[in-house]
Amino acid sequence: MSQPPSTAAAEFEGMIKPHLDYLYGLALRLSGNRSEAEDVVQDALVKAFRAFPDLRNRERPGLWLTRVLTSCYYDRLRTKLGEREVVSLDDEAHFDLFDKIVEEDPFPYSDRVHLDFIALFNDARIIEVLGALHPKYRVAVILAYVYGYTAREISTITRAPLGTVLARLSRGRKQLERELWEYAVRQRLIPHPEVRA
Repeated sequence: MSQPPSTAAAEFEGMIKPHLDYLYGLALRLSGNRSEAEDVVQDALVKAFRAFPDLRNRERPGLWLTRVLTSCYYDRLRTKLGEREVVSLDDEAHFDLFDKIVEEDPFPYSDRVHLDFIALFNDARIIEVLGALHPKYRVAVILAYVYGYTAREISTITRAPLGTVLARLSRGRKQLERELWEYAVRQRLIPHPEVRA
């Protein structure tokens, strides 16, 4: 027997409210844009409300809401960009951020050079760098390293095979390392390698 519409709406609202900040934060990290993040959350709430009557585990809806929001993000991305599947990772495959930092030595008087490099990146800069990643790698990296989801959970969220998720995490990490370095050079957060003697 289904619930009256007003009861279902009230129950849905009660379930969603504690997760709104999380959903917006995830959407912002995925899209890199406040307005687009709001649209993704709005799409996700509409989609979640429609599917709510069939939701079995209402006590712990976090994974389900993450899946709905991620699906809405992919839908908007497909509409905007079309399918853009594989990017060249030849350069990323051979790039190692920690080796690069040691080799370039951007903080010659530091005994914690890697930590000094990471400290250059506040939340806004990280969101900007994440925006440069291929979207499927970005989703995997954010879910794993920002929100702590396991590869198996990411597989459930994105409906991708576990092996695909592991490959995306590996490639995403490499792409992220290169993007962090290039961003730091481009924004002159560290001395430009070609300028230094």
